[in-house]
Amino acid sequence: MPRSLLAALMLLVVGSGPAESADPKTDRPPNVVIVFADDLGYGDLGCFGHPTIRTPNLDRMAAEGMRFTQFYVGASVCTPSRAALLTGRLPIRSGMCSDKRRVLFPNSGGGIPEREVTLAEALKARGYATAAIGKWHLGHLPRFLPTNNGFDSYFGIPYSNDMDRVGGKGPKGRAVFWEPKTEYWNVPLMRDTKIVERPADQTTITKRYSEAAVEFIEENAEKPFFVYLAHNLPHIPLFASDEFLGTSPRGLYGDVVQEIDHGVGQILEALEEQGIAENTIVWFTSDNGPWLPFGTHGGSAGLLREGKGSTWEGGMREPTIAWWPGTIPAGSVTTELGSTMDVYTTSVKLAGGDVPADRIVDGVDLRPVLTGKGPSPRKSVLYYRGTRVFAVRMGPWKVHYVTESGYRRDRVEHETPLVFHLEHDPSEKHDVAKDHPEVIEAAAKFVAEHREKLVQPPSQLEIPLKK
Repeated sequence: MPRSLLAALMLLVVGSGPAESADPKTDRPPNVVIVFADDLGYGDLGCFGHPTIRTPNLDRMAAEGMRFTQFYVGASVCTPSRAALLTGRLPIRSGMCSDKRRVLFPNSGGGIPEREVTLAEALKARGYATAAIGKWHLGHLPRFLPTNNGFDSYFGIPYSNDMDRVGGKGPKGRAVFWEPKTEYWNVPLMRDTKIVERPADQTTITKRYSEAAVEFIEENAEKPFFVYLAHNLPHIPLFASDEFLGTSPRGLYGDVVQEIDHGVGQILEALEEQGIAENTIVWFTSDNGPWLPFGTHGGSAGLLREGKGSTWEGGMREPTIAWWPGTIPAGSVTTELGSTMDVYTTSVKLAGGDVPADRIVDGVDLRPVLTGKGPSPRKSVLYYRGTRVFAVRMGPWKVHYVTESGYRRDRVEHETPLVFHLEHDPSEKHDVAKDHPEVIEAAAKFVAEHREKLVQPPSQLEIPLKK
């Protein structure tokens, strides 16, 4: 379908009514900024309890905005998690997950399907300028890149920063990560659809991403805009610029997080200097939990169990902050459930549109929570690993059908599901299944109803690259 026709249809799909939630001091809907970290753990920010990583700008965001303590991603690894954020849908609905390949690789031939309506496409149809900055990981072939999926511009790397390893350079195996050098990887840095640097200089990449976000904000301050800033750190290999190396008591990992925090401060400052802070919502969260097998080069899930790759809480519950001066009550902390898929729906609603009506959208509208006027419409969370539901949360209860560490072969299929009360036991240490058969029964009914309505397309992650 020609992109011009697709754009016209998009206007019908996402609605054409007035932006009912626009800031009363302006005649335009609010800007949306999403800062998405990579492999950042629940316990890796100062405002979420880390004792030695200093994050003054994110702490400021929390002090002036809202901290979500029970906020989830759509998957516990990169590609499906990013698909969930940008489509508002569980990855299984778009084919962006697999039981064979957990993420896309440089030799993958698939990517985000054209039929999906990305958040950028939805907001662009409402008149927004749109920019993707940072790690994409939703397909590196031209038709899958950001500029063919609703973004006016793109500056970043197309997949993870540990891919395109150069054979024969640096230490062998995992030793390459302990003292990494840019030349050990041949990761491309792209501007729109062209490679502008290869290998990408990862020592300055966080700085350049933040600067690109500030530049876009300054250039588009007079109209509504959407910035999707997806850092490729603190995913290993870890790199920081000279300004931040050696500045954190936490070591290199702390240096990396503190540089990301500094960039957040630059973004907030730019919004204030342009006089648009009160008409901009800024989100900060992560794509999944910490990559624990990498020791001190990986982060911490705090009191949560396990990390990246698993459906334990540490893999999918993320540190999340929302900032919108004058709209979000300052210093608020919510225990209401939220998800990155809800960022999609909330953003479309804030822009005055409607989510696509021709498909199931899993995101809900979090405006009542953000304004302090009501509870979250979200009452449940599905924990997918690949194409299987490993666990489900309903209210405070979590029911595990299958448990497995992120990167160890210790899978257990539970004949009697495990049950945890997450508000009493966020570390998932005390199984109370024998005392709550009614919870198991209700969860089984909920999952069965979900599966009955599910239409599962072929996996995009299993399509090989044609040579």
